[in-house]
Amino acid sequence: MKIGLYMATQWPNGADLTHEVDNLCEQARAAKEAGFASIFVGQHFLSEPLKMIQAEPLIARLAAEADGLEFGIAVVLLAMQNPVMVAEYAASLDWITGGRYILGVGVGYRPEEFEGLGVPFEDRASRFEEAVPLIRRLWTEDSITHHGTHFDVGGLGASIRPKRPGGPPIWIGGDIPPAVRRAARLGSPWVAPPTMHFDDVVHRLDVYRSSMVEAGTNHNQGQPLIREVAIGLSRQAAMSSARPALLAKYESYAGWGQHSASKGLNLAERFDEFCADRFVIGDEAEVFDEIQRYTDSFGVNHLLVRLQWPGFSQSATLDAIKRVGRVAARLV
Repeated sequence: MKIGLYMATQWPNGADLTHEVDNLCEQARAAKEAGFASIFVGQHFLSEPLKMIQAEPLIARLAAEADGLEFGIAVVLLAMQNPVMVAEYAASLDWITGGRYILGVGVGYRPEEFEGLGVPFEDRASRFEEAVPLIRRLWTEDSITHHGTHFDVGGLGASIRPKRPGGPPIWIGGDIPPAVRRAARLGSPWVAPPTMHFDDVVHRLDVYRSSMVEAGTNHNQGQPLIREVAIGLSRQAAMSSARPALLAKYESYAGWGQHSASKGLNLAERFDEFCADRFVIGDEAEVFDEIQRYTDSFGVNHLLVRLQWPGFSQSATLDAIKRVGRVAARLV
């Protein structure tokens, strides 16, 4: 079992970002010291009122602080970007990380981001399905001729190909069944978002496995998963410390249109109900048991844990990293 740190790279409106990159670098060093296997970040555009550092340059900076770990983005919003750029950024980061880069990709769900980047929202699925095979070709072929529905490459090769033979693993994210089927059809691991309830993960993995059989695809990259983790001296202490920041984060998600995050609940009034079987909350023993539950139930072999949210302090985050590191040391 690998434990990865899924960093919080968003800050509240009005936050002073002067020291935030230094804080992330400190977290990267702490994660390496604590025995974490990887560091991941997410991506959004036009995230106001939340401030957000973009993923690719941040990964390049963090790689200098935690040499030897794997690094990745979960997820690059591929459907609204050009796959040539995504392929070359990923190949560059694979060299910067010593061949230890993982590219997570997703379709995206916010119409505002598509509009801002000049991409029709209704084309998102077909752009994504055309982009993934093209990225793999750019990583492995000397010269590419591709004339598709959305993208054209006329007998050219990528500026840089990855250090890792064949290119980095590609994880595909998404929460609805069509996204899960797409991951299976494209032969990539499906990574569940942190918003997803345990029972929904069960259902989606059933869909994923049956879709792989139907498509005749397979891979040997294991099963990744992203979870929010609040850990402390006791379950009550962990929840008390994390609740304000977690609640604000998920109210923002609901405001962005990610309705699966709340399913109609009034989050402020029923937040404990929302957290149940969705987030991992407790002391070190309880967190160990819950992680083991995901391993036993789903065969998870790479768990990304997010320990910080906008407004959660650096000292509390560093304490959580140490605690999760002790949990990770007990995992087989």
